[in-house]
Amino acid sequence: MAFIGPFEDRLAIHELVTTYGDAVTRRDGDAWGDCWAEDSIWYLPAIPGMEEVKGRAAIRAAWEGAMPGWPFQVNIQTLAAVEIIGDTASGHVYTQELNTDTAGQTMRWTGKYTDSYIKYAGRWWIKSRSYDVLHIGVA
Repeated sequence: MAFIGPFEDRLAIHELVTTYGDAVTRRDGDAWGDCWAEDSIWYLPAIPGMEEVKGRAAIRAAWEGAMPGWPFQVNIQTLAAVEIIGDTASGHVYTQELNTDTAGQTMRWTGKYTDSYIKYAGRWWIKSRSYDVLHIGVA
């Protein structure tokens, strides 16, 4: 997969992905929650209790419930590929996360999101996002 589709839409999806990472780093639940479509699905198979979370409100609640366990986090999202067909798109994103847990242990997580996106109301939203942990190591 490469970057396929209108430039304006590819740019908008890139901005959506980077907004997501910025909102995580700033711990901004409003901005982070606003990245998701109303009927979106978030798949986190490596995190017990969060294997499949459905709907924007439930996704935001799950994220807000998890964030106190990580008092420090920097989240960098890199859009690696996107294919746009009309008002839908699919792609993948690599993520680098520098996380410190409540015990003070700092780890670097490297992961890959496999995404689908949908465009409505004149903008792009995350429709589904599935996270695969590629590596966790000491920072």
